[in-house]
Amino acid sequence: MNGNSAYRHSNASVLSIVAAVAPVVVTSAEIDARLSATYERLGQRPGVLEGLAGIRERRWWAEGTTFIDGAVDAGSEALKQSGVDPGRIGLLVNSSVSRNYLEPSTAVAIHHRLGLPTSAVNFDLANACLGFVNGIHLASTMIDAGHIDYALIVDGEDARATQEATIDRLNAADSTTEDFLNEFATLTVGSGAAAMVLGPTDRHPEGHRVVGGVARAGTEHHELCVGDLDRMVTDTRGLLDAGLQLAEDAWKEALVDHHWEDADCYVLHQVSSVHTKALCERLGIDQSKVPLTFPMFGNIGPAALPFTLALAVDTLQPGDQVMCLGIGSGLNTAFLELAW
Repeated sequence: MNGNSAYRHSNASVLSIVAAVAPVVVTSAEIDARLSATYERLGQRPGVLEGLAGIRERRWWAEGTTFIDGAVDAGSEALKQSGVDPGRIGLLVNSSVSRNYLEPSTAVAIHHRLGLPTSAVNFDLANACLGFVNGIHLASTMIDAGHIDYALIVDGEDARATQEATIDRLNAADSTTEDFLNEFATLTVGSGAAAMVLGPTDRHPEGHRVVGGVARAGTEHHELCVGDLDRMVTDTRGLLDAGLQLAEDAWKEALVDHHWEDADCYVLHQVSSVHTKALCERLGIDQSKVPLTFPMFGNIGPAALPFTLALAVDTLQPGDQVMCLGIGSGLNTAFLELAW
């Protein structure tokens, strides 16, 4: 029995991909300054966020602006760039980890604000940092089947509240070195949004075809990163090691049937310099073909991969083979091929 779940698409293409940049710049030096007393008390050195993780900055939304606003802005621009009338959207998928409520879904607010038709099926699809890639797979499957003509996938993330709470918690007099290590990953995340419109290839030869991909689960590792709206606790080393092994296992099996080892561009989920270098080494990927956004924007969760793709669009040429690679807490990994 194969360890991968493999799939191919026949008639789905990306018509537009958009990134929405949150405007408030928060440098790692600023976070170090806010944690300076804790660093001194715990014997920690400042500069790890930039020196080790490679993250110089991350973004927050302005006061009074939410991740939903970001998702709506990205979705509106994606619709505009695609040329698709909002009334023709048959599916809206929101893949955000950020949310205000357990119910209703975040998707309903975005559906309403974008003025999508009552016939547009809409829901949240949550799978840690793989949600957007899963959304592409689902939407492409529905387009292939003729169930819908067009789909809109959106994702807005907000790091401010969680990071503020984490800094306050680490600055408490009773915080420990273990607390700092467990919550370090929270300080690497950032705010931002992305959106994508997909439609049928046979009606849009100008689109970028969704070829197919694979997915693989390693759910024995589901306790390595656990978070809620207030706090995220991560076994950073354990998550890295298990994620790399899962991705390598999936990659090796996939290469039996796919020629992905020399693609033109590899769009990775953006985590850190350590993660990027290690993943490229394990999979044999030329790191010069990997566009990076984490140094300036941090890890934007499920929005990170489409956000990075959107910012790399101007570097892509017609016919380029573009590989989207992600690993999400849980653990799950997924690889998606696009024919640009």
